[in-house]
Amino acid sequence: MAKKGEISVSVIKRLPRYYRFIGELIKEGTVRISSADLAKRMSLTASQIRQDLNCFGGFGQQGYGYNLMELRDEIGKILGVDRGYKTILIGAGNLGRAIATHMNFAEYGCDLIGIFDSDKSKVGETAAGLAIRDISEIGSFAEENNPVIAILCIPKTAAQDIADMLVKLGIKAFWNFSHYDLTVKHSNIIVENVHLGDSIMLLSYGITNS
Repeated sequence: MAKKGEISVSVIKRLPRYYRFIGELIKEGTVRISSADLAKRMSLTASQIRQDLNCFGGFGQQGYGYNLMELRDEIGKILGVDRGYKTILIGAGNLGRAIATHMNFAEYGCDLIGIFDSDKSKVGETAAGLAIRDISEIGSFAEENNPVIAILCIPKTAAQDIADMLVKLGIKAFWNFSHYDLTVKHSNIIVENVHLGDSIMLLSYGITNS
């Protein structure tokens, strides 16, 4: 098994896709699958799948294939989906509410425990069963509840100050929709940047150059 620092980013980024595809196969009633059949489903090669999984110790047996329930559980542990990391969401506008309402956080290793906004008119409303709190309450809330992940659905202009405050409060990772590069000041945090505009421009590029 490779050490944590030796595993490439590309391999790590494929793990959620494995987890998702295997979950779909289980729902279809598949119990066991070979690396060759899984490769066909995922448009990968069997050798790629074996190499990826071998980075974490390997989970199949030659001539026997993978037990899908066991494999999904092992990948889930690697991804931390069994941890229930305490998560807060900043920005209860349309995007923030949609994420809070439609994401099954528990399935992905997170426990959404608080939603915050600076707009007084939103404070007291509910989203995903949680009362929206004033951003001024975030310090006492963090001290009491110790969240480690923050979802930022706020304007780019507000992101730096909010991120600075959240890092001081113990936030270790950000799901960032703000379009601000949080790593400029905080190189030690984990950031997953989401640029919806970039994704749709790639579609436009594909059509333009097809």
